[in-house]
Amino acid sequence: MTVDDATSTETATTETSSTETTSDAPPLVTQPLLDAIAEAETLVASADFAETDQDLAEGYDYLAGSIAAIVQLVRARSISHPNFVTSTGPSTKMGLDNPDTLYYHADVEPTGTYRVRGRRGTTTDLSFQVLRGDYTASSVPGGEDAFDDRRLTIADDGSFELAFGPPIPDAPDDYFPLGEGASMLAVREVYSDWSERKGSITIERVDTVGTAPPEPDLARVSRRYATAGKMLTARINTWFNFPKWFYLDEPVNTFTEPRQTPGGLSTQFSSVGHFRLGPDEAMVITIPRSDAPYQGFQLGSMWYISLDYVNHQTSLNSAQAQVDPDGMIRMVVSHRDPGVANWIETTGRSTGILQFRWQRSDSPIGPDLGPTAQVVAFDEVAGHLPHLEHNRIDADGWAERIAARQRGFAERMLG
Repeated sequence: MTVDDATSTETATTETSSTETTSDAPPLVTQPLLDAIAEAETLVASADFAETDQDLAEGYDYLAGSIAAIVQLVRARSISHPNFVTSTGPSTKMGLDNPDTLYYHADVEPTGTYRVRGRRGTTTDLSFQVLRGDYTASSVPGGEDAFDDRRLTIADDGSFELAFGPPIPDAPDDYFPLGEGASMLAVREVYSDWSERKGSITIERVDTVGTAPPEPDLARVSRRYATAGKMLTARINTWFNFPKWFYLDEPVNTFTEPRQTPGGLSTQFSSVGHFRLGPDEAMVITIPRSDAPYQGFQLGSMWYISLDYVNHQTSLNSAQAQVDPDGMIRMVVSHRDPGVANWIETTGRSTGILQFRWQRSDSPIGPDLGPTAQVVAFDEVAGHLPHLEHNRIDADGWAERIAARQRGFAERMLG
């Protein structure tokens, strides 16, 4: 018997033994999640907008973040004993996450009553939204159950308390009804200046507080893996389609007129678009500095997630942006550094998402307050900046801008 014959015999024996063992073995508890990961990987690998290896690398990194987020969420999920958990973050991005926003959510059900307590920080906006159902091409979760902290009674020390539960007669002002199908309470805390101080928030279910939930048994852990698999495929499929539903039908390198954000707050408006820029092109965006407390802009990738907003200036809000003497904010989106303070870095991407947001507005954001965009040759950018000398920044100044982002981010993630 040759070495090759021995190896072949051993392999065949091993395969036979493995087959016999597998046929008698119980199904893998983790199989639903493994199947979902395989399905999601196929979606990433076949994405029609992934034009380069770097695009695919970002897609697989996005998938890793999604897996991590889903596993954490199903383990933290508790209908009987809810807690606020981070919905998305710098390592678990989804849904064109706003670089200026901290996202939290807690699981709820329509029959439960919940007490929410917190302390308001110095951030620009704090909002609450009850979500139900899924995003589809024709429907997004309704915004009628959404409000900001101006509807709360906030004490001098910043503390507040409110309740959510089934509809009741003569409900007090701090009681908010949970409608049919309510499944999640989402909280968003929005920064303008990244040195602002975030607040704190807790939730408890009034009929279970002071008790302990049962320890998870095998059946419950198995259900977690099944739930994780469903959540992962739903997450990937939903956000893959979102740009098609709301962005890609628009002409490239343009913005929509400002409109109320689908599924958002009544005081939140947005203007969106998508870009395609060559290596020697730039987009000059001009927009009036808004009176709205929050006005922000960001780039997103075609995976519908934010770009690296900590180490690169891929977003700017009205507190961070340099405002020209005429009250306009002018930004330059480009691959190369144009030497101005309001450079928005593409980080090498030739295509992506454009998004403006206004929040906490007391009046509608009309077309006159929206952005305009012009694609020009990179070498001609200076001729499209009427206050160029005001806009210029040197290497040291740029490094300080990036350092301020890094420090602000570090503070809010640990604070």
